[in-house]
Amino acid sequence: MSPEPRLLEVRKNVLKQNDVIARALRDRFRAQGTYVISLVSSPGAGKTTFLEKTLTLLRPHYRVAALVGDLATENDAMRLARSEVPVRQITTGTLCHLEASMVERALEGWNLGLFELLFIENVGNLVCPASYDLGEDLRLVLLSVTEGEDKPLKYPTIFNSADAAVITKIDLAAAVEFDELTTNANIQAVRPGMRVFKVSAKTNEGMDGFLQFLAQTLTRSSQKIPV
Repeated sequence: MSPEPRLLEVRKNVLKQNDVIARALRDRFRAQGTYVISLVSSPGAGKTTFLEKTLTLLRPHYRVAALVGDLATENDAMRLARSEVPVRQITTGTLCHLEASMVERALEGWNLGLFELLFIENVGNLVCPASYDLGEDLRLVLLSVTEGEDKPLKYPTIFNSADAAVITKIDLAAAVEFDELTTNANIQAVRPGMRVFKVSAKTNEGMDGFLQFLAQTLTRSSQKIPV
């Protein structure tokens, strides 16, 4: 007898439990006035570098913290700590994604009321994270100019589950002959109307526009962020 029905049942139960915890986290975040942004991407897309730059630019203006997921090391947390904001590492072991229960445990001992913004950096993966709600208010999907223009077509679910897309390493666009028009067309084919930002954490290109987007988003959620 095929084990597939049993596997599907287990997966359904796991996702259901994750959603229950995620809803509780979302209620907790909102009660404390903490706006939560998650980042998803494939490995090597520049997610940690982009987040470090974002934290560094935002830290002078308000209280911000970050959780970062990785399979085995604490390297990303150490890099993000250079931004001088509170950072905690979530080591997932064999799991290729973060789950709401991991976020819940990582927050133990933190007074969320101290943070206006909390960033959650997921494990580098464009498949599994799409299915797991972490209680975030905003999900960003990142892709770099070095990855190829067809990423949105190959991984439509993660783009459909995200609120905005960020194209990273734009300073390398000319060197790798990045086709911006095709990439944008592919994103819009999968998720019509999605906002797309082009940034370089190295040169700061596009970062002002991204921060303005955060400001507008937070204003709509009745929270204000100075830029």
